[in-house]
Formats: sequence, structure tokens, C-alpha cells
Amino acid sequence: MRYSIDKSDNFTVFTLDEENLNSIIAPDLKSEFIILRNEGVKNLIFDLKNVKYVDSSGLSAILTANRLWKGYGHFILTDINHDPVKRLIEISRLDSILTITPEFNDAVKYIEDNVEELPSEGN
Repeated sequence: MRYSIDKSDNFTVFTLDEENLNSIIAPDLKSEFIILRNEGVKNLIFDLKNVKYVDSSGLSAILTANRLWKGYGHFILTDINHDPVKRLIEISRLDSILTITPEFNDAVKYIEDNVEELPSEGN
């Protein structure tokens, strides 16, 4: 699985550098999410700009991250640029459960606007 992680004071950005988020990638992705949560990352932005296809295993990985950060910090999906990915999220009604921003800067602004609502321990 190809990805990059960029950490800043208030958030961490996880960018998946794969076109497919499927059953081959999802188990490793879940593991990375667990590692980041255990490291104390409070706010995670999951950048999907490179992802063109997501299957049910990929959705499961996204929901795992959402559960890990619920009540702890913020988990935000951003840059969903490809229609098949957008449609799957809408059809599965995950757009009503997940925090989704159109662009990366919107995700950063969301965190800046909401970070005070959480205890300040790390990022």
C-alpha cells in the first residue's frame, strides 16, 4: 500500500496513493489507522484525491477510522474527486455519518473551527 502521512500541530493528513481502496488495501489501511490512533493523533484528515474506486472493504476501513476517532477527535474525508467514489458513499448513506469536505483546505478549516471542543492532548 502506497501512502503518505504528514503531521502538523493540530492534525495529521493520511493520503492514500492508490487508485483502488479495496479488499487488498483495506486490512493494511485499518492497521495504519489503529497505529495513528494509538500514537495519539487527535484529528485525522483522510485525503482521497487519488482514489478512483472503493469497494465494501474500503468502506469498512473508513468506518473503522470513524469509530476510532468518534468521541476522541475528528476524522475527516476530503478530496473525493472521482464520481464512482462519491456515488458509493452517497448510495451507502455514509455522507450522513461521516464528516466530508470538498477540498483539503476545508478540512483544515473544519478542524481549526472545532478543535477547541475537544481536550487538548497532542494533535
